[in-house]
Amino acid sequence: MGLPTTRTDRRYGTVGALILRSGIGATMIAHGVKHGRSIDGTAGWFGSIGFRHPRVQAQASAVVEVGAGAALILGAGTSLAAAAVVATMAVAARSVHLANGFFITAEGYEYVGNLAAAATVLAELGPGRWSIDHKLGIDRALAGRTGVAIAVGVGLAAATAQLAAFYRPGIPDETPLVAVNGVGDDRG
Repeated sequence: MGLPTTRTDRRYGTVGALILRSGIGATMIAHGVKHGRSIDGTAGWFGSIGFRHPRVQAQASAVVEVGAGAALILGAGTSLAAAAVVATMAVAARSVHLANGFFITAEGYEYVGNLAAAATVLAELGPGRWSIDHKLGIDRALAGRTGVAIAVGVGLAAATAQLAAFYRPGIPDETPLVAVNGVGDDRG
């Protein structure tokens, strides 16, 4: 039996989609868990780069990254999960990486650009047969141009909204300090 020769072959891309879903998904989960395990440190970092309500940003980043990563691995809501990756990478690019040029060795946008591109390609290819989307019968309907439109359109719209609402480069966070459960001070 030879390699698939047409896109209509039902086996085409199933293994590749699983590998791509797993790689992107595991990367997102790893970042989300890292952020979740150090909310205070992550909040401090968000505040230092100009985000208002940095604790909320830290918590949201952990939830979105773990949730999108898990959804990608499972192939559940794949195009929307890819949109979450695109949004996360677009926010990272704008707030940190663009000013540093292309290469990751100088904190450039190489990594975030490639991760967003891979998520967009996954949305176009679809999650493959070994996915929840396939079991629900929505894998083909939400792939192709529709998948790209969802991943890029929703992703960039979400990133734009987050940046417009919370990102103030060069302006320190002015969120008042409040006590949380009577222990210490907490921003956001």
